[in-house]
Amino acid sequence: MARERGDGATTAAVPAVRVRGLTLRLPAGDRWVHAATDVDLDLRAGEITALVGEAGCGKSVLAACLCGLLPAGARATGSVRVLGAELLGAPERRWRRVRGRVVGLSLQSGASSFTPVRTLGAQLAETLAAVAPRAGGAASGVPELLARVGLDPADAALYPHELSGGMAQRAGLAGALAGDPDVLLADEPTAGLDPALTARVLRLLRAVADAGTAVLLVTHDLQALETTAVADRLAVMYAGRVVEEGAADDVLRAPRHDYTAALLGALPSRGLVPIPGTPPELTDLDPATSFADRLRARTPSTLAALTPEVPDGARR
Repeated sequence: MARERGDGATTAAVPAVRVRGLTLRLPAGDRWVHAATDVDLDLRAGEITALVGEAGCGKSVLAACLCGLLPAGARATGSVRVLGAELLGAPERRWRRVRGRVVGLSLQSGASSFTPVRTLGAQLAETLAAVAPRAGGAASGVPELLARVGLDPADAALYPHELSGGMAQRAGLAGALAGDPDVLLADEPTAGLDPALTARVLRLLRAVADAGTAVLLVTHDLQALETTAVADRLAVMYAGRVVEEGAADDVLRAPRHDYTAALLGALPSRGLVPIPGTPPELTDLDPATSFADRLRARTPSTLAALTPEVPDGARR
């Protein structure tokens, strides 16, 4: 589903977010973290794009960049267009008009999104007021917002420490959805949740996408993606680079990159074969580093065990 513009046309043909050649370098003393390198990615209205990869590969930094939240001193090149407007390098005052209204961000830890000394309802009411031009911004909207993410209106009286893990994640999503954004960035929204709560949060994201929002789901939980089939597209990140991207069903069924195949092979449902070696450090990363470096010392039999069967000609 695509959102309708004021002229009656829809945005289906144009990605809500279009990233091209994005390269991010973050300062670390006198060194640089190669958080992202030459990333291309599209997020479309009505679709969930899942971004997967091992911890530390740059997924969360990429999501932060799409919300204009890079740390001071960061170097960014390339292009990030949101609803057709170039925003990479835009001043903070411009991002403040976008953040929360056009692009919503749900952080990894839902509870950490809220101050501990005020109730959930008071903080969501404040968020609604801040995005009033887009969402109406009244405290009376809090019950509706809570209901949208599957929470009881009575939960508005709770303090953050009184929320369970699943409630906190959904509360964080409520805050991100308060401005009815065109784009939702959900960073590890199911981290630490049991399978039932994971499925519930993913169903919520599916409903948000089906209502016309472009959703980026940052996750390491390939098992949940496989079980729920919630994602429309799947992008795989390794050492700051997107090494494979395509329709989620196609990538899960017939991965084209050895790293994707290794991630899938490590799932319990696929044999629980550990990925060899360790992910590379991104600080002062050698640009030539690839997943092949982790496999060079492996025997052919070990490499075959890591790689699910793929139709002839499918692997790049």
